[in-house]
This record gives sequence, structure tokens and C-alpha cells, in this order.
Amino acid sequence: MSEQTPEELPEPGPPAASQARVLGAVAAGGALGALARYGALVVWPVAGGGFPWTVFVVNVSGCALIGALMVLTVERGRVTHPLVRPFLGVGVLGGFTTFSTYAADVSGLLVRQELLTAVVYMAATVVAALAAVWAGAVLTRRLLDRGERGGERGSGPGTARGRGRVA
Repeated sequence: MSEQTPEELPEPGPPAASQARVLGAVAAGGALGALARYGALVVWPVAGGGFPWTVFVVNVSGCALIGALMVLTVERGRVTHPLVRPFLGVGVLGGFTTFSTYAADVSGLLVRQELLTAVVYMAATVVAALAAVWAGAVLTRRLLDRGERGGERGSGPGTARGRGRVA
């Protein structure tokens, strides 16, 4: 595996784009992410008094996508446009995932005296979200590594070399 050590990772810093363009990308992405979350809540409403599955799934899936995005943009540098991270990371995924709704859900469960559900939801969200970031990053690395190894072989029947052409 070609994981980079912390010393090899690029220095974090502001994107190399004008602040107006970055702000526009974050705003547009945030609107799309928030609309996607709202759509998920409309399509998959949670019955009163139940486990808030929709917000749980939204937050965990958003975290997995954040893990993949960070590998593609920061770690491997596959996506280098300066507006990708502000648009997708801060905007779309920031608008899609929601700490405020998570906190409101926990509060609502506590007000309804559903202590066990509240505690399970609090802990499960944190554990699952962190695991999802890790899994998204690991899966993305593996897919990228597999693609790089597959490109090096290049002599099977489905490749240009395998059909008698020079690559």
C-alpha cells in the first residue's frame, strides 16, 4: 500500500482561489447538501419516539464520503481544482451532514425520557461516523491502488497491448 507518512502530506492551507469564488462554491454546495438532507428526511421520515435513523444514516454516509474526498484531494492529490474541497467538503458534505439536528434529536429523546435510545444514538453516531471516515479513506486508497496496479499490467486481452497496439 502506498500510504503517505504525515511528513509527506501537503501542508493544509487556504485554497488557491479568490475568496469570492470559494464563498460561492461553499454556498452553492451547502445549499445542495442541505437540500439532499432535507430530501432524505422527507423520503424517510422517522416515526415519533423512534431511533432517528435518517439523520444517523445521513451523518455516517456523509462521513464516509468525507474520508474518500480527503484521500482524493489531500492525500493522493487526484483532484486538484481549488474549488473542489470548498464545494464538496465544506459545502455539499457540510450541508448534508448535521450536528445540529443530531443534537436536537438527542435533546428530543431526552425530553421524552427515552434515555437508552438517546445514549445509544449519541454513542453510535460518534463511533459510526469515525469508522465511516476511516472506511471511506481505506476503501478509496484500495480502489486507487488497484487501479494503479491494473494500469501497470497492461498486457491482457482487453488492453491495447493485448490487441497488438502499442500503448
